[in-house]
Amino acid sequence: MKPTGRFKGYTMIAFRKDLVSGLIVGVIAIPLGMAFAIASGVKPEYGIYTTIVAGILISLLGGSKFQIGGPTGAFIPVLLAIVLQYGYENLLIAGFLAGILLVLMGIFRLGTLIRFIPKPVTIGFTAGIAIIIFSGQIANFLGLRDIAKHEDFFSNMKEIAIHLPTFNGYSILTACICLVILLLCSRFTPKIPGALIGLIVSSVVATLLFNGEVATIASTFGPIPNTLPHFQWPSLTWEKIEMMLIPACIIAMLGGVESLLSALVADEMTGTRHNSNRELIGQGIANMVTPLFGGIPATGAIARTATNIKNGAVSPMSGIIHGFIVLLVLLLLAPYASLIPLASMAPILMMVAWNMSERKEFVRILKTKTNDSIILLVTFLLTVFTTLTIAVGIGLILSVLWFVKRMSDLNTVYEMPSNHSAKQVKVKALMDADSRELHHMNIYTIEGPLFFGTALPLEESILGNLHHKSKILLLHMGKVPYIDTTGAAHLDRLIGHVVKSGGVVLLSEIGQQPLSILERTGLLQRVGRDHVFGHTSEAIEFAIKRPARIRYAESTAMK
Repeated sequence: MKPTGRFKGYTMIAFRKDLVSGLIVGVIAIPLGMAFAIASGVKPEYGIYTTIVAGILISLLGGSKFQIGGPTGAFIPVLLAIVLQYGYENLLIAGFLAGILLVLMGIFRLGTLIRFIPKPVTIGFTAGIAIIIFSGQIANFLGLRDIAKHEDFFSNMKEIAIHLPTFNGYSILTACICLVILLLCSRFTPKIPGALIGLIVSSVVATLLFNGEVATIASTFGPIPNTLPHFQWPSLTWEKIEMMLIPACIIAMLGGVESLLSALVADEMTGTRHNSNRELIGQGIANMVTPLFGGIPATGAIARTATNIKNGAVSPMSGIIHGFIVLLVLLLLAPYASLIPLASMAPILMMVAWNMSERKEFVRILKTKTNDSIILLVTFLLTVFTTLTIAVGIGLILSVLWFVKRMSDLNTVYEMPSNHSAKQVKVKALMDADSRELHHMNIYTIEGPLFFGTALPLEESILGNLHHKSKILLLHMGKVPYIDTTGAAHLDRLIGHVVKSGGVVLLSEIGQQPLSILERTGLLQRVGRDHVFGHTSEAIEFAIKRPARIRYAESTAMK
C-alpha cells in the first residue's frame, strides 16, 4: 500500500535522512529531558519517559512534519510550582487533564486563535521563564547544600544567598568545564551536540578526579532504572479534578502556545505549512498518554525541532526515531547516566534559558517606547515575581484595553464626507442647490469600527453636535467595517433620541457586516429598509423630493 498524507512519496533515501536526524536529536534530547525533569522538581527518569512517549506520539499524531516533542524549559516554573503545592501524583492528573483540554481545543478549531496572543505578552513571559530557569540553576552550579525550593523568586534568591558559604569548588569546576565545552561547540562546531559532549567530559572528569565530592543524579535522586516505564492509571476523583483544573488550564495554554510557535518556526525554516488544530489534538493525546507512564507534560521543543530540520529530516519519522533512540539509551546506559553530576546539568539549562530569552526581540520592543513596551515589562516582571497565570492574564487584559483605546482613537465622526469623489461632489452640489430644503438636515460620516469600545463616545459626539432644529439625520457609514451588538445598541439609542425629537434617520453606504448585524438585531426593520441607501446622494434626493412624507418606520415601537 502506498504511503499517504505526510508520508506520501516516502523513500528509503528519505528514511536514511530521518534516521540520521532522529539519532542526533535523540542524543541531544537525553540530557535535556533529565535536566528539565530535575528542574521541575521530579526524578530525572520521568523526563526520559516523557521524551520517549510524548516524542513518538507528537510526531505520529501532530500537525507538523518536523515537530520534536518532549519536556521543555517553558514548563519548568509551572511544573515546579505544581509539584511544590500539590505533589508529583497530582501533577500527573493535571497533565492528563491538560491533554483533554488540548484535544478539545483542536476539535473546536481553536488552533488559529492561540496565535493571536500579542507578541509583547509571549516575549514577556518567555523572558521571565528564562530568568526563573537560569536563577534556578545557580545552586547546582555552585554546589550549594541543603537548598530548599520555593514557589516565589525572592524566597529562592534568599535561600541561595543564605547558603552561599556552602559552595563547592569541585562543583564549580565541573560546571565550568561543561560550560566551556558548550560555548566552544556552539561557536566552532554548531552541528556537534555540545550539551552531550559537555555532559560526558565533565562527568568523566568529576568521576575520575572528584569522586564523591560532587552531587550526582544517583546520590540525589537514586539510580535511574534501566527498565521500561510502568503503565499506571491515575487515581482520578471529582475532588482532584476540581483541584487540578486550573493548573491543567495553565499547562494546556502554555503547551498550546509553545507547540504552535515551534510549528511556525518549522514552517519558516522549511517553507511548509502545519495543521494547527491537528497539532493541538496530537499534543493533547500525547499529554493524556504520557502521565500513564509517569511522564510530565510535554510540548513542541523549538530548539530540538530546529536541530531536526538542520540535520536533514524530511518527515515525522525522524521524531519517532528520536523517541526510540532515547528508549534504547535508557535500556542500555541508565547506570552510567546515574553518575552525571548535577553541576554538569546546570550550565546546560542556563544555556537553554539564555537561548530562549528572546533578548534581541525584548530590547527591540522596549526601544519602541510604546504601550507594547509597557505590556512587555509588566508581563515579564509579573512572570518572575508572581505566577505565569497572573502575568499572562494581566498582559492580555492590558493588550485588550490598549487595543480598544487605539480603535477608539481611530474612530471618528464628522459632518459631510471627507473626500471629494465624483459622487460626493454630487452630494455637495445637491446640498448647495437645495440648501433651503435641507437646512433641517445633518449629514455625519462615521469612520472606524463601531463596537463596545467606541460606540458610546460616538453616540455622545453626534448627540452633542446635533442641531436641535434638525429633522433629518443622515449617517454615512461607508467607512464602518464592523459593528457588534453593543455598537448596534448605541446606534439604536441615537436613532431613538432623534425620533423622540420628531426627526428621522437615514443610513447610506452601509457595508455587508454592519447591515447583517442591524438586520439580526431588528434595528434595520425599525429604521425601515426604504431609509437605507446605496449612496449618500440617493438619500439626499430622497429627503429633497419627499420631505413631508419621511417617517421613521415603526416609530411607535421605538417610543
